[in-house]
Amino acid sequence: MENTRKKILEPAREIPVRAETDILIVGGGPAGIMAAEAASGAGLKVMLIESRGFLGGNLTTGLPILSFLGRKGNQIIKGLPQRFVDRLRERGGATEHRACPLHVSLTMIDPEQSKSLALEIMKENGVEVLMYVFCTDVIKEGNEVKGVIIESKAGREAILARTVIDCTGDGDVAFRAGAKCEKGNADGGMQPPTLMFCMKGVDVKKLRETIADHPEIYDMDIIPNEFFRKDANFTMVGMRRQIEKARAEGFSIPVDRTIIMTGIAKDEMWINMSRVSGTDSTDPASYTYGEIEARKQNEQVVAYLKRYIPGFEHAWYEKSAAFLGIRESRRVVGEYMLTDADILACRRFDDAIAVASYPVDIHHAKGGDCTLYWCDDCYDIPYRCLVPAGVGRLLVAGRCASMTHEAMGSTRVMSTCMAMGEAAGKAARIALLNGVSPAEVDVAKVRAALRAEGAYLRD
Repeated sequence: MENTRKKILEPAREIPVRAETDILIVGGGPAGIMAAEAASGAGLKVMLIESRGFLGGNLTTGLPILSFLGRKGNQIIKGLPQRFVDRLRERGGATEHRACPLHVSLTMIDPEQSKSLALEIMKENGVEVLMYVFCTDVIKEGNEVKGVIIESKAGREAILARTVIDCTGDGDVAFRAGAKCEKGNADGGMQPPTLMFCMKGVDVKKLRETIADHPEIYDMDIIPNEFFRKDANFTMVGMRRQIEKARAEGFSIPVDRTIIMTGIAKDEMWINMSRVSGTDSTDPASYTYGEIEARKQNEQVVAYLKRYIPGFEHAWYEKSAAFLGIRESRRVVGEYMLTDADILACRRFDDAIAVASYPVDIHHAKGGDCTLYWCDDCYDIPYRCLVPAGVGRLLVAGRCASMTHEAMGSTRVMSTCMAMGEAAGKAARIALLNGVSPAEVDVAKVRAALRAEGAYLRD
């Protein structure tokens, strides 16, 4: 349908250049943090910009990091992402990687510690950080990106860069640079978002033991009940019968499964049960609706947990995440588009820059349920997925990289996004030092640099 909104002509004007840098990372989430750290050094100037007042993105929402381990129990995400977790653990802000039958592995992290550590790493590596700014446009010469336009309370400004890495999650830079992007499944339906929230005062021991002792009542999806007898952190997915009972008694629960996970504190549980179908994070009106509706849904979820789930009887709503967690929006079409067939075949690529093993996890665009299917081991992510087709001097990393709707259901988790970010940062650095564009970089050198940092790549 043709856009019939009124339009105005913006007058031409000079825009002040706020900064000039060698490598600019747009977006300070899991991918962006790793990209900035990996790109730093060798005398290069690196800058990271972020729209919020903190770094970390989904690392700060209460979600665990999934799939540091592979399906066979070996660790497949190492390098800078593992170093980040190690430093969190040193300050009591993360757990060990624990194998999980449903999510491959779980690593619980503290949201506030993640924010602080991310800023520390940027300072240690000489990365200039600028927060509270939005990337609103791109500066181009021909097909090459030369910088971005930002908006803030300081007004409209430019940042010039020799290479830009889009870690926005929504592919904002690539989209404005003219890269081809896709959204959703064949019908345009995108995976719905979640507003995570935390409950305190939970009797976790009671919850754990009741699940294990009464499988006939508290049904679990795939995860064996014996899993919950272990005195360790866990994610719980199931209790469909409890939701059916609650709905029959008038509760409005947006999902078909109870999804809760332990936090760092012993009486703390994080809840992943809101789902706002039709939310598009690239449209502010839709995003606003999603935020409002998710909070309404969470009120129902809190009441449900306190009434139907053992251990929550005396718990209270402590806090929610600072933003609505987006599972899917734009996906950039790159030089190669990873497919679910690649994932299920555990495919290898000569230009692999990361290895992943999380299942293809599709939260249905409508209906509140999801579908998961796994590869037998792990699969490679090729460097070409980070290179937008037809746009020069630009890389993408994170959930906006070049994947199909189905493949992105696997690659969107934080561990994999962190690995892609590290690879993008290394590639940008090597490309500049060798006087070539990121699309022309010698991937063998990128792979060697990643391995030198401790990253895991299959031979």
